[in-house]
Amino acid sequence: MKFLFTTVASIMFLMSTAQPYLDYQDTRKKNESFIKLPPGDIRNDLAAFTLGGISESVGKEEFKKIPFTSFGNNFMTMEGEGIKATVTTQIFDPSKHKVTYDDKYITRIDKRTYYGGYGNMPKSYISDITLTINGDSVIIPQAAYADLYNLNFTYSENGVQRSTNGIYKSKDGHRIYLYVFSKDNSGSYEVTWIIQDKQYLRRVLNYGIM
Repeated sequence: MKFLFTTVASIMFLMSTAQPYLDYQDTRKKNESFIKLPPGDIRNDLAAFTLGGISESVGKEEFKKIPFTSFGNNFMTMEGEGIKATVTTQIFDPSKHKVTYDDKYITRIDKRTYYGGYGNMPKSYISDITLTINGDSVIIPQAAYADLYNLNFTYSENGVQRSTNGIYKSKDGHRIYLYVFSKDNSGSYEVTWIIQDKQYLRRVLNYGIM
C-alpha cells in the first residue's frame, strides 16, 4: 500500500512540476535541485522529506521533524532539541533594486535570477535567517537566501492554515536540515539549507511546485 501511495504521489508531483511554456526568458536554473544531488547520505536524507525527492522516498525511514513554534506575517521560528531557527521576511521595495525585464516580465533582480512569483514584481523577500545549535550561532550566508521571494510560511487546506516547514537531523547527528516550502499559485518552491557540524554546507532548491 505504501508503494502504491508513493508511486501515485510521485506521478502527481511530476505532473504538478511540469513547467508551463513561457513567452519570455526563463533564467532560473536547476543546478541546485534534488535531481542534481550526487548519490550519498544527503540525497538519501532529503528523499525522506522533500517533494523534490518523493520519487525516491520508497523504503525511506521517516525523519522526526522539529516543527515551527511561532510565526507572524513576516517570520517563522522553529525550535527544539537545542536547535532554534528563525526565518524573517521584509517588504520588497523595487526602488532599491535593479530589476531586469524581458518585455513586461521580470527575469532578474540585482542581476540574479530569482524564485517565487517568477516574472512578476515580488511583494516580499527573505531578509534574514538566524540559527543556533546548542547555543552556538551558525551563519547562513546572505547569498543562500537573497534570491528567494514571496515566501509564504503557511498555506490553506480545507480552511485550515498548515505548514510543512521544519528542522530535520541526520541519523548520525552531523547534519541539520532547515526546510521551508512556499506554496503559491504563481510559483511554489522548496528549499533545504544544509548545515554540517555547525557549518553551512549548501542548499537544495526545487521550484515550479504547484
